[in-house]
Amino acid sequence: MRKQIFLVLIIFFGLAFIMSCKPSSKEEPLIPRDVLFGNPDKASLQISPDGQYISFLAPVNNVLNVWVAPAAEPEKAEPVTKDVNRGIRIYFWAYTNQDIVYLQDLAGDENWQVHVVNIATKEDRNLTPFEEIPGPDGKPVTLPNGKPLRPRAQIQAVSYKFPDEILIGLNNRNPQFHDLYRLNILTGDLKLIQQNDGFLGFQTDDDYHIRFAAQMTPDGGLAILQPDGKGGWQPFDTIPMEDVMTTSLITFDKTGNVLYMIDSRGRDTAALTSVDLKTGEKKVIFESPKADVQRIMMHPVEKTIEAVAVEYLRTEWTVLDESIKGDLEYLKTVCDGDINVTDRTLDDKYWAVAYVVDDGPVRYYLYDRTAQQARFIFTNRKDLEGLKLSKMHPVLIKSRDGLNLVSYLTLPSWKDPDNDGRPDKPLPMVLYVHGGPWARDSWGLNPTHQWLANR
Repeated sequence: MRKQIFLVLIIFFGLAFIMSCKPSSKEEPLIPRDVLFGNPDKASLQISPDGQYISFLAPVNNVLNVWVAPAAEPEKAEPVTKDVNRGIRIYFWAYTNQDIVYLQDLAGDENWQVHVVNIATKEDRNLTPFEEIPGPDGKPVTLPNGKPLRPRAQIQAVSYKFPDEILIGLNNRNPQFHDLYRLNILTGDLKLIQQNDGFLGFQTDDDYHIRFAAQMTPDGGLAILQPDGKGGWQPFDTIPMEDVMTTSLITFDKTGNVLYMIDSRGRDTAALTSVDLKTGEKKVIFESPKADVQRIMMHPVEKTIEAVAVEYLRTEWTVLDESIKGDLEYLKTVCDGDINVTDRTLDDKYWAVAYVVDDGPVRYYLYDRTAQQARFIFTNRKDLEGLKLSKMHPVLIKSRDGLNLVSYLTLPSWKDPDNDGRPDKPLPMVLYVHGGPWARDSWGLNPTHQWLANR
């Protein structure tokens, strides 16, 4: 009898909970899950280095391909690739302004091959068509299923100084290590510039010189080495195990004499730093006591760092170069979203800009710096446009030991009509905890938040 009464109570309170969560208005219908959790239909807006064309990823027969259009006429976009399998996700413009380079694997094996397609002729060529890696006995290295292990290519560097060439890593000699090659994208010629017999990777500059190499230490840290001028290597720096995930070499200044780094060693948050490679002088360029430096904006030719981004509650940019201050101030007025400059022309007159918002799809714009005008191009999810989605409110929750827990609150839109982050009456709450000790939640459109709030 007690079990029956208990079961009735569970059903009663369960129905009460469900009724309390139902939309109170016919104007707030349930949004289908396949809409909330669907894939982007457009993404990765880029500009050709000369600013004449734009490009993006969009499906052809439900498979992502690269589309190209005149920058002045985005509506004339047409696909230049013809992938029919997994779809293309990684691509970029070559500095020829006529060629798109992209990576493609086989059925998701992540053994990438480098392709190039000419935007005028649409001729597509596989520049690394290697299918086997020879073992010590001369026979192909095989997987447990007996199939040959395919080599993997990776992009090392792309420089405006060499429009026809890129640097790639390729493990077609030893599956454990990527040798460095200079690849001519027009002729397909491969030239070995560094055999890799034990390095995790290399740091190269715009002149395609190898400046540093990284090697794992026995305790899980990194040893950074530099060429000694005699064909060997000498120590440059070390990164302890506890800082490996938050310390990295980024790039060099125009002279090649200054190294820029994101560095968390000896500090609570990762800072943007520089090292004068001639004098050894180290400087802290920017740091925040609240969060790590996440991204930088750098002039495409002058290689000056113009702004840095830190993500605490939301992504915030700090201007370091006054020449772009007016640009970022204007871009803040275009859309109430977090700004991400995804691409820039070589003369820096045009930017591709993406806005991450909390109640809609990502919005992409082409920004004319001379006219200081941003032109809307598309969103990444057309089926989300016009839907009544909920706002996401950053909230700091004080922990028992006095620390701030960065959190994000999403309420049903009909329970928070003024979008102040407070419901008109108390509501049941779902606490959605992120996983992993290094992960964090971020402000923006969260399909799970929207799904729960909508119901």
